Amino acid sequence: MKKLLAILLSVIMVLSLVACGNKTQDETPSNDDQQQNTETETKTVKVGLICIGDENDQGYTYNFIRGKEAATEQLAAKGINVDWVVKYNIGENSTCEDANLELAEEGCELIINNSFGFEEYMLKVAPDYPEIQFVGCTNQGSWNDGLENTHNAFANIYEGRYLAGVAAGMKLNEMIEAGEFTADQAKMGYVGAFTYAEVISGYTSFYLGAKSVCPSVTMDVTFTGSWYDEALEKEAANKLIAGGCKLISQHADSMGAPTACEQAGVPNVSYNGSTQSACPNTFIVSSRIDWTPYYEMVIKAVQDGTALDSDWTGTLKTGSVVLTDVNEKVAAKGTAEKIAEVTKQLEDGTLHVFDTSAFTVKGETLTSYMADVDTDADNAGDTEAIKDGYFHESEFRAAPYFNVQIDGINLLDQNFGS
Repeated sequence: MKKLLAILLSVIMVLSLVACGNKTQDETPSNDDQQQNTETETKTVKVGLICIGDENDQGYTYNFIRGKEAATEQLAAKGINVDWVVKYNIGENSTCEDANLELAEEGCELIINNSFGFEEYMLKVAPDYPEIQFVGCTNQGSWNDGLENTHNAFANIYEGRYLAGVAAGMKLNEMIEAGEFTADQAKMGYVGAFTYAEVISGYTSFYLGAKSVCPSVTMDVTFTGSWYDEALEKEAANKLIAGGCKLISQHADSMGAPTACEQAGVPNVSYNGSTQSACPNTFIVSSRIDWTPYYEMVIKAVQDGTALDSDWTGTLKTGSVVLTDVNEKVAAKGTAEKIAEVTKQLEDGTLHVFDTSAFTVKGETLTSYMADVDTDADNAGDTEAIKDGYFHESEFRAAPYFNVQIDGINLLDQNFGS
């Protein structure tokens, strides 16, 4: 009897242990456990951003801020938090070097410089911090500087400018048809910052977009010698208007040119964002770079510990080149539909912005051009850029290298900076 009882007790104990084991394996984790797991899964990347302006410019720097906010939200949904340290209104001088150094010392894992003139100062700091990734937006040297922790990022904004040019050309046609001026008086004006390849590529693509729908168009260009100077940009726009320009666009960052156009009643194609609220009677459309896709990609790569491209180019397809909504009050009828049509052609490769059949240089079709791609000190052409009937802009490196002066565009002056 005792032996039978002992056997029964042993069986009961075994069953109890099995039951306890199953309960432990299947039970739902406590709230504390869930919170601990969430905290483990959520990762934080500390990112520094150095800006030449601030959100008040409503243009160039504001685009970086918009991209920062959108990318932060999208990354958070993927379990990646971003701790941003932003420095605004930094000059293209030694203060930029100081800003890079300070952010490095603050523990940033990634430091983004947002202006062309920041690169030389970024490169003074980067070699001493090989564990930190440094990005120069709209720059060109880092793609072949031999440093593994420096990177360039740009977007094919010339595609957006071409589309904006199409809108400008359609507006000129509308004004010609209305009898406001004749076809041979269809002259546009363009306010540029510097006579750099980036600006030349931009105003040429804008002009070619307009010319694709308004064949008689010409364009005057003037330079301010500054990326952001509201007074100079307004003065430049007024000079162009006084010179007979019927429509104005720009590669400069302030509201100077759009304001001048609104006051003069001259149609305007802005840059880097909509100016419709301030200029409802003259604003047509604007192209801009959306930095969100790049931010999201590069921050995730830093978090994952994966290598970054030394040279990155955003496109219409990547969502990096975008246009604002068309101001239907000012734009010619059918503008939005035409932009959609041309966008599709650019995306599928049936249209190329710098198709050599669309322009001439001193009356001749351009069949060969050695572009300065390698950025060495002699500034000599080193890469054949024309193939298959078009200039291959931003394919050999992200930063623009189209610096051809084509017929139909008149430079009133030049400015290469100090």
